Amino acid sequence: MAALNIAFESPDNSRGPTARRAIDLIHLAKQTMGDKALEVEVLQMFARQARSCLQEIGSGDAKRIQAASHKLTGAASAIGAFRVADAAAALEQNTGDAAQMAAVTTCVIEAENFILKLSR
Repeated sequence: MAALNIAFESPDNSRGPTARRAIDLIHLAKQTMGDKALEVEVLQMFARQARSCLQEIGSGDAKRIQAASHKLTGAASAIGAFRVADAAAALEQNTGDAAQMAAVTTCVIEAENFILKLSR
């Protein structure tokens, strides 16, 4: 009976159907009140800030890694780059984990590529 309940439970879609994209465009539109020019500007600022944070993360200094991860978590959450935010938050909790650093880098690159595709 327990397996039957699990099979028919509704999935947790707390981040909505666009969680598979590098950036949740619905979340971004809500943040920018649908202003497309503002969306482009915000995405470009995020890309620059994310690159800056990656440089800090690559420094090897635990305090700089933690600060950059925290900054990146907030910036990514604001625009709807939830995979970046989740990876950065995990790195903030464990600054010495090389696998987490690689995950943050991968997620940032995915978000940057998504932004580039949008601007074409």
